[in-house]
Amino acid sequence: MAFKPLKDRVLVEPEEQSNQTASGLYIPDTAKEKPLQGKVIAVGPIAKEDGIDVGDTVVFASFSGMEINIEGKEYLILLSKEVLGLIN
Repeated sequence: MAFKPLKDRVLVEPEEQSNQTASGLYIPDTAKEKPLQGKVIAVGPIAKEDGIDVGDTVVFASFSGMEINIEGKEYLILLSKEVLGLIN
């Protein structure tokens, strides 16, 4: 991938949500909630200073960031301040 975030930006691959509930009901794509966590794919220099690294799993608010399509995959570009925390 050739995308490099600038300044305090973070490129995140949102976590895929299941199409089926625990009870077996199927959920259409239009009814799914936006993901609240994802894997960091690339980090800008200022975001790196904030302690965010490639490979981290981050948590963010449901309407954070900007959606972007790169090479047919959906990603989010977040500001480092939109990252609420890291999951170990």
